[in-house]
Amino acid sequence: MDRYILIIVCVLRVVRCYSSGEVTEACDNMTPQHFVAAQRSPAPFSVTSDRSSFKEGDEITVRLMADSTPFIGFMLQARAVDGSSPMGEFTVTGGEAQLLSCNGQPSAVSHTSASAKFSIQGTWRAPISDDSNDIQFSAGCGSSKVCLRQPLNCNPGVSPDCYFLSVMTSTRDTAIHLEMTGPSDGYIAIGFSDDQIMGNDKIFICGRDSNGIIQLQHAHSTGRRRPDIVPLGNVSDVESSMKDDIISCSFTTRNPISTQRSVRSSSPYYLMFAHGPTSNGEIGRHTSTFISDTKVDISRPQVVTNAIQPPIIKAHGALMLIAWMTTGSLGMITARYLKGVAKGKGCWKDIWFLVHVFLMTLTVAATIIALILSFSHVRGWSGGAHPVLGCAVMILAFFQPTAAMFRCGPQHHWRFLFNWSHALNAVAIKVLAVAAIFTGLSLIDSSEDKWLLKVMGGFVGWEATLYILLDACVALILLVLFFLGNMAFLVALLVGIGMS
Repeated sequence: MDRYILIIVCVLRVVRCYSSGEVTEACDNMTPQHFVAAQRSPAPFSVTSDRSSFKEGDEITVRLMADSTPFIGFMLQARAVDGSSPMGEFTVTGGEAQLLSCNGQPSAVSHTSASAKFSIQGTWRAPISDDSNDIQFSAGCGSSKVCLRQPLNCNPGVSPDCYFLSVMTSTRDTAIHLEMTGPSDGYIAIGFSDDQIMGNDKIFICGRDSNGIIQLQHAHSTGRRRPDIVPLGNVSDVESSMKDDIISCSFTTRNPISTQRSVRSSSPYYLMFAHGPTSNGEIGRHTSTFISDTKVDISRPQVVTNAIQPPIIKAHGALMLIAWMTTGSLGMITARYLKGVAKGKGCWKDIWFLVHVFLMTLTVAATIIALILSFSHVRGWSGGAHPVLGCAVMILAFFQPTAAMFRCGPQHHWRFLFNWSHALNAVAIKVLAVAAIFTGLSLIDSSEDKWLLKVMGGFVGWEATLYILLDACVALILLVLFFLGNMAFLVALLVGIGMS
């Protein structure tokens, strides 16, 4: 006879103890002994099974999955509907779950540590009994951490590109448990700050030492330079590892969080996550940072979102994109393909030449303004490949019209040198500008599928295809298609920058 399965979930407000998962005293009522009120809101996790009915001895795969916030402690049982004791037996694989003996057999599953969990899987075997009834899977979970992820809602257990940090405080003493993980070839770091700008911050760094071993360091920053390393102090339970270029660290600190303006662990702070290279055990300038959008009370479990890009940085990105993917491209096309079409004097110059000069003047002006905006916001050198590429574009772009002002006449026997150098410099600027845009988009694209980078790749592919077709045949339809396609990609990227 087939029996049917119901899925029942319950959620507990906070779980702060019993990190070992040895909670057999909760076998009867599935109530953890944490002496806090149960949460009444919908459960932030789900329990699913691969079957809705079963017979005696059948095996059913059961999954416990987090929604957006990872859970820490849990207990999973199968019970008869309206029953008061667990039924059947579980088996589990992996190190995050263990079996509990609740009635003399492995009839329950629980956690093995206080690490953040996004999914647990077990196999339940139905009892061999003629009087078994419909059953329900019941689970209790707890979450007690402040979490910050990049990209938003990524799963560090699944995605190799996920950066994750969590902070959990204790109600019994001043202990703060921290975890961080993310891909890096050097280090990852957590910072507590009174503002969203580097300086006067408390920092914990997990990175390679001179022997390539992952070590935990305690630091304090006093400005836009390498932070000062200070003694670890009262830090315990340190665990660190590196696998497949993903660094992971967890530890407990009882040191007070000290910044320039506050020295209490209960104060709200901006959370910062940074990663970058190391050299002989010394950390280098971070290649990227993620910062919470508001100050966070780390004693209140919650999922924290990343700060949006400042409008001045969005304007910088928009201007560079317009300059080198639209006005610059149109100016280059005018000079390369429209000399024979747009001839005719206007202000003593051919029309194609006037259009070319106008478009390239806009391009250089937009580049200068974009560079001023970025430096006025950062007020220093931010590090990484993006500013290097951007400055190279600015230097070559400034050199291009300067050299053109001193070119020799069209009939001069050395004119070919200017023509070739002007063309090659334009190609170099275009390549560097595209690389700068790619690296810039990678810094602001917080989507898990990196759609901005994919759209930019399509943009470059579209331009390259149209250049090849125009080399074969200069036709009005191709110029119209180039313009329309360029506008479509440009609008999509500008919308993405605005949403970042």
